[in-house]
Amino acid sequence: MQTNVILDQRLQKVVSYIPQGAVLADIGSDHAFVPCYCLQQNLIERAIAGEVNVGPMEAAQGQVALVQLEDKIDVRLGSGLTVLTPGEVTAVTIAGMGGTLIASILEEGKNHLSGEERLILQPNVDAVDVRKWLLANGYALLSEAIVKENEKIYEILVAEKGEESLYSDDSEQRDWELYFGPQLTREKAPAFIEKWQTEQQKRQYILEQMQRGNDSDVLQEKMANIERLIEKMKEVTN
Repeated sequence: MQTNVILDQRLQKVVSYIPQGAVLADIGSDHAFVPCYCLQQNLIERAIAGEVNVGPMEAAQGQVALVQLEDKIDVRLGSGLTVLTPGEVTAVTIAGMGGTLIASILEEGKNHLSGEERLILQPNVDAVDVRKWLLANGYALLSEAIVKENEKIYEILVAEKGEESLYSDDSEQRDWELYFGPQLTREKAPAFIEKWQTEQQKRQYILEQMQRGNDSDVLQEKMANIERLIEKMKEVTN
């Protein structure tokens, strides 16, 4: 546990998108480091730290007690967003999980949101699933970031309810933007290029293995899809 909480680069970037003076819900809070840090830095007014299991909840309670912020951070036990009452917070952070899990948390708990909150989401993988959920549920993607730390690359998505403006009107182009990220594709940061060059190499290896298999129609279709994805990865990293 930390008396003066220090966040890694990934979480520092997540925190940078929390509006000043927010009431924060940190879901899957992991020792409540994010809300503790934000309060120690006078970035937020108060916070809720949500955990789905008793052990992590008790760890979060211990950290909050250590820094004497029990009056500012409410540690709650429950599944995802179900720990919240609509309108109770103005910002939500969900970080360090797979994108498929984050999307399911948002879907299962959407009735616990008022629609006024800013969502700051950091999927470890499968960010496409988060983008699809946001688009389908009327959230505008405000910003995206990509961070490399300890040889891992993370994407951060920031969204609020509203009219979407980052995506292309062309449906095929929008499908690719959902996969790679509309802002990230345009900015082409070094971490973005590295991520997709690495993914390209993985897909190329898979393709080479599949080429040794039987010549069924199903396999040929799968290979064609992988080839199309590889070509798109080459395109976005050039």
